[in-house]
Parts: sequence; C-alpha cells; structure tokens
Amino acid sequence: MSDPHSLHPWVAERRDKITFAVQITDERETIRGPALLEAAPIAEELGFDAIFLGDHPAWAPECYVYLTAIAQVTRRVFLGPMVAAVPYRNPLHIARLVSDIDNLSNGRFINGLGIGWNASEWAMGTNEFERMGLAYPPVSERQRALEEAITVIRGAWRGEPFSFTGDTIQVRDATVPLPRQQPEPPLCIAGGGKNTLNQVARLADMSNFGPGPAGGTDDVGVARERLAVLQAECLREGRDYHDIIRSHFIHWLILAVDQHDLDAKVAKYFPEGRSSFWGSNLIALTIDNAVEYFGRYVDIGMQYFVCQLLDPMGDLETMELLATGVVPHFQH
Repeated sequence: MSDPHSLHPWVAERRDKITFAVQITDERETIRGPALLEAAPIAEELGFDAIFLGDHPAWAPECYVYLTAIAQVTRRVFLGPMVAAVPYRNPLHIARLVSDIDNLSNGRFINGLGIGWNASEWAMGTNEFERMGLAYPPVSERQRALEEAITVIRGAWRGEPFSFTGDTIQVRDATVPLPRQQPEPPLCIAGGGKNTLNQVARLADMSNFGPGPAGGTDDVGVARERLAVLQAECLREGRDYHDIIRSHFIHWLILAVDQHDLDAKVAKYFPEGRSSFWGSNLIALTIDNAVEYFGRYVDIGMQYFVCQLLDPMGDLETMELLATGVVPHFQH
C-alpha cells in the first residue's frame, strides 16, 4: 500500500468475500521441510487462497527458501510468510527476497512482516532471539524498526538508488529488481496492539491477529475490540477501513467429522495433555462447530482466515474437511 489512498488489486479481489488460507508447518518430523512441498500442491488443489509459512529460522525451515520451492510446485495459490520477523534480516535483504520470489512465482507473493516475539524458553524450548545472538528491545523500538524497514523496502523498489538514515537502519544507494506485482506485493502487518493497528492503517493492505503469540486476541470479544481500534485508526489516518483485509489467525487447527474422532486426534497429538506451547492455543472442532466458530468471526467483520496446520500430511483430513466441509458455508 505505497499510496494511502489507493486500493491494492489483491485487496480489491477479496474485500467482498470470505477467504480461507492455510499456514503449513512440519514441526513433528526429524527432517523438517519435505512435507511442506508435499502439502502445498494439495492445498492449492483444494482451493485455498494462500499458503503461508512461519518465520523461525532458529528451529524451523527457513521460510523464504521453502516459499521459493513452493512457488515452483504450485501455479495459482498466493504465498508468503505469516509473518517474517524484521529483526532477523537486513531490510534491503528482505526487499530482495520478496522481489525475487514475487518474480519467480509470477506475482503471487504476500509480504508478511512483524516485529518478532519468540524470546521465551516456553516457546518450543528456545529463546530464538538469544539463540541467534540478537537483542530483544522493547516493543516500541521493534515497532519503529518495522516502520523503518518498510521505508527501506519500498525505497529499494523505486527503481533508482535509495538512501536512508534512521534510528535502526541505514542504507546507501540501495536498489533491487522490481517485484512483478505493481505497485508492490500486498503488505500484511501482524499484531493486535493499538500502535501496530495504526501502522496497519497507514502502511498495510492486510491486518492479521489471533490468539497467543499471534496478537493476544483470544476470543471473539477481544477481536471485536481490536477491529474497532483499527477502524478508528483508519478514520484518524484518512484511510478507508474496507481497503484493508482483516484476517484472523488460528494457531493450530484440528478438525474431525464427529466428537469421537476429534478426541482421538487430540489424544494422539497431546498424550500428556494440552499444557504445551502448541496445545495451549489449539482449536479442535467438529465440522458443525467449526462452521459456528468461523461464523462468529465473520459476524464481527473478519473476512480472511489463516489456519495453521502443524502436521498437514499426517492429518490431511483437517485440510480436506476445512476445504470441503467449512469453506463452502461462507461462499456466496
């Protein structure tokens, strides 16, 4: 959203629809990654709008590498990180990665960015910032770094040398090849705080938040309050609220046809209970309950759902049931 008064073409195609995407991970395999390439074409065939990957290079597949590979085994589906942590990479490097993958995918990249959060031993047993030797400054400083990174990324896409000196980043005569999408790939900013939502109103094409580390939005009531904040920030900034895709993130989704099968799945993945990092934010639903769950968020104004699947091939049924048993209820 390089022009605050313009409507991104990607948004224009989706703002009057209810749309579903998946975030696929492969956290339960010894060799992490191959299942992502197996699952991606299936997700595309099932009709999902986009495939996202998380960004945790200290303990998960490198998202930009695998998004490049996914671009080669798919043809229609959009793809991107949900979301890339700006502190992990130089912004000029991010601009190059996004541009290259957008060109390789024939214009299918979604530029998801955030400030990072994994600085706790509770999350997968590792403090990712510490493991990578990175400082973990306060939220306000990381938000300023995000905004400066967006300035650099967009400056590098001007087609002429760009220089910038900020509080967190300096570049000189920076330029990278232009992305295929114009004016640029859609920008998604993740998080649900007031300052973040102001950045969305000023800078982004898509907002994404959900429970736990995805923004602390743990129920429909909180999500409604956050959407009201976004609407107020859009009004303050002179932005049309409906020019921003409003997206809800499901930390881990498990679906089953009936309660018996659902209980069996939960027991399989959490034999010792649901107090773990992944289990604490699990959304486990039968088909009927899933339609009701997503419907409550649609009723408050959510229009895009990113459903994380931690074992996409081991629990292929969840992806299939989502596509065939849930999504059709919201297609009009």
